Amino acid sequence: MTEIRKKYKFYGRVQGVGFRYTAKYLAQSLGLTGWVKNEYDGTVKMEVQGREPMIDKLLTALNRNQFIEIEWIDSKEIPTERESCFSSR
Repeated sequence: MTEIRKKYKFYGRVQGVGFRYTAKYLAQSLGLTGWVKNEYDGTVKMEVQGREPMIDKLLTALNRNQFIEIEWIDSKEIPTERESCFSSR
């Protein structure tokens, strides 16, 4: 199965609720690479790379978190990159 890379922008109650920590922990446990960071407008941006079913599991787990309230997600598939970990910026 080939790897893909997706860019996400999350809207809702996504800052100050452990979103980045949770995303990093989940991504690492699922063998995904990429990064996540807060934006000045209150959104969170994330680029994640790996097998599509694992990326789907990451998104499902983020939606199930009791503190995170995702109202909307913009997503776009982008070219893969060479990297070895998932980080919080």
